Amino acid sequence: MIDIGGVRAGIANRITCSSKLKPLNSTKSTSTNLIRRANAGDEAAWDRIVDLYGPSIYRWARIKGLQASDATDVMQEVFRDVVRSLHTFGKTGEAGSFRGWLYVITRNELMQFFRREKQNFNATGGTTAHIQLSEMWDEQSAPNDSISDKDENRIVHRALELIRPEFEESTWNAFWRMTVDGHTATDIGNDLGMTAKAVRQAKYRVLLKLRTMLDDGLTGADSEPLS
Repeated sequence: MIDIGGVRAGIANRITCSSKLKPLNSTKSTSTNLIRRANAGDEAAWDRIVDLYGPSIYRWARIKGLQASDATDVMQEVFRDVVRSLHTFGKTGEAGSFRGWLYVITRNELMQFFRREKQNFNATGGTTAHIQLSEMWDEQSAPNDSISDKDENRIVHRALELIRPEFEESTWNAFWRMTVDGHTATDIGNDLGMTAKAVRQAKYRVLLKLRTMLDDGLTGADSEPLS
């Protein structure tokens, strides 16, 4: 069962509302290093991709009306497709992010799910509610091949949740207060018993880890001098 509650609501709300994290909200590509490692059969890289994107895939399926078990099945099929076709990502000459590519795979799997449901209902009969569900999504009603800003934000929040245990409490608090709450390095340092330089370094370390995971343009978010 997917832990869809992995991202705390308080974190999501505060990051979304914070203008300090606008550079994080504009992320457009997954770490090329992570993709290369996954292509090479690195199980840790695959685990990170599943942990990072599994909740979003599950959510997309649930939004379309699937029950929890069906949404989990669709998510598993999506990742099977990713395993089979990841080596083709970026080699077709088409522009786009990994997240957008994953979204298209998910959309296609959902369309196949609804087609199967419709065929089953036509063959065996079904309740009015089931038939309506099977007709919810077809070629004409499918969304654009794009991922919304809200979905981008959720993935960034998930990434932050995944890297959170890798930092000491003081490092995370310094990063959070400077990046999200907008406090100055001096004020944070006075509260936490750190120098202003150490606070800026803490912020840099967390954002560097986030960039390593997402490989996105975070310049501007961590471009302050460390001295």
